[in-house]
Amino acid sequence: GDIQSAERIFRLNKKKDIITSGAMMKGYVGNKMFEKALDLFEQIHLNLYNVTYIIVFNACAGLANDRAIKIGRKLLDEMPENYRNDNAVLNSAM
Repeated sequence: GDIQSAERIFRLNKKKDIITSGAMMKGYVGNKMFEKALDLFEQIHLNLYNVTYIIVFNACAGLANDRAIKIGRKLLDEMPENYRNDNAVLNSAM
């Protein structure tokens, strides 16, 4: 995908929400830009939903360094109970 155009549109978007942030993180992960996905994740202060957990866990798995492990563990610790029973979320966390 054209990640540079997506970044430009994302930056110009005044109202960033979990949907637009999640889409941008998904674009980063799809383009193997795992660091950028985690950078954006750490910048957003929004309530996460199951798809966002999957995207962030996929970024952590792709990066597989100390930072990714730390973020993945923190995310698991803070994850609401209802997401812990979601097979898609659990599979991506593994």
